Amino acid sequence: MDDRDKLSALHRHWNASDAGQFEAEHEIYCEDAVLDYPQSGERIRGRHNIQESRFLQPNKKRFAVRRILGGGDLWITEFVLTYDGIPSYSVSIMEFRDGRVCHETQYFGGRFDPSPSRAHLVETLTP
Repeated sequence: MDDRDKLSALHRHWNASDAGQFEAEHEIYCEDAVLDYPQSGERIRGRHNIQESRFLQPNKKRFAVRRILGGGDLWITEFVLTYDGIPSYSVSIMEFRDGRVCHETQYFGGRFDPSPSRAHLVETLTP
């Protein structure tokens, strides 16, 4: 699998995630994939368990990819994950093995108000 194929697989994954298509969303993972959430101290082992954990999540979720960067076996997606209308600015780091994701780490950050001290130096980003 070359980089174009991996990028295409990532786009399919995030589009399926946004559409709530759980089977298609998890096609990208190896059977023995590992998913880490460092902020909550959780590790989920196995594609089935990763899929089940997301299926059981009760909130309405939306995914808006801002950009995907990477090459070879390491890819990073910056996206906005919205739970019940509340955005969380997120980064997914995915490691590939044999054309599938074997390890993913996700980081989440909430929105915060801009500092007035730098108002004259910044422009407004849109989510």
